[in-house]
Amino acid sequence: MKAFVVDKYKKKGVLRLANLPQPELRDDDVLVRVRATGVNLLDSKVRDGEFKLILPYRPPFILGHDVAGIVVRVGPKVRRFKAGDEVYARPRDHRVGTFAEFIAMDEADVALKPKNISMEEAASIPLVGLTAWQALVEVGKLKPGQKVFIQAGSGGVGTFAIQLAKHLGAIVATTTSAKNVALVKSLGADLVIDYKTQEFEKILSGYDLVLHSQDAKALEKSLRVLKPGGLLISISGPPDPEFAREQGLNLFLKLVMRLLSRGARKKAKSLGVRFSFLFMRAQGQQLSEITSLIESSAIRPVVDKTFPFEKTGDALAFVETGRAKGKVVITVAD
Repeated sequence: MKAFVVDKYKKKGVLRLANLPQPELRDDDVLVRVRATGVNLLDSKVRDGEFKLILPYRPPFILGHDVAGIVVRVGPKVRRFKAGDEVYARPRDHRVGTFAEFIAMDEADVALKPKNISMEEAASIPLVGLTAWQALVEVGKLKPGQKVFIQAGSGGVGTFAIQLAKHLGAIVATTTSAKNVALVKSLGADLVIDYKTQEFEKILSGYDLVLHSQDAKALEKSLRVLKPGGLLISISGPPDPEFAREQGLNLFLKLVMRLLSRGARKKAKSLGVRFSFLFMRAQGQQLSEITSLIESSAIRPVVDKTFPFEKTGDALAFVETGRAKGKVVITVAD
């Protein structure tokens, strides 16, 4: 099969198109013919080596964290899927590799694709959908009438999280540039702040939850918009001791995580609010819940551009510009 691989960790490193054997099928695996794959900033960070201490891959390895396709074969212990099923997934860490013609994944990570959207639209959903779900539903426990501030509303996570928060009955504030105001309002944002001309920390106050996806400076400002007892969930760092425990990291890395997040945790405590770091995980059952929301039209995919498989490098470069509205997708096969 054809696949785009990382030969060595390198910032802005070029992906190599290689001919590789089809992946081996484990007892609990489904083998999927990839029809489309989503592109995420996470792909760039993994290639650059930013996560190699906590998420090591041994080069050469195949990149890619989102997939939609058709089941070709299943392992002997698989019960939920059969050959011919249209599925989508975010394969678990250490088993990623969706920039390829085939991928084998644990059935626990996979869900049936929503019937009312295309393969390309489906491929745009898993990573950002699960990130938003785990932040707002699982960790944040967002309730009707609560106020949530979602940063970068026109981005991949933002476009999904706004819709999910509105479905949950929340009041949503977000930041974006002037040209994307109409987009985020169409997704349900109640209050839109132009980050180029306005300062969100001077406008927002008394918020129950913040979904933080930007830098440390924005994090400190965001803690101040929370009401006492409010919660900031960061998907951009710094990682905290709880994350280190969940990942089973060694003592040295646990100490590193504690030091990295010390400032944020101390600031949150001084303000009477809470800080939590989220590193999303593969979860097929949650993805099935998301399928139901898409099929009921409660949430719609937002895809900016679609690239052909041979232009995978160009797709990754476009995502790195930070200008994508929603998601960027690669068509792997018809």
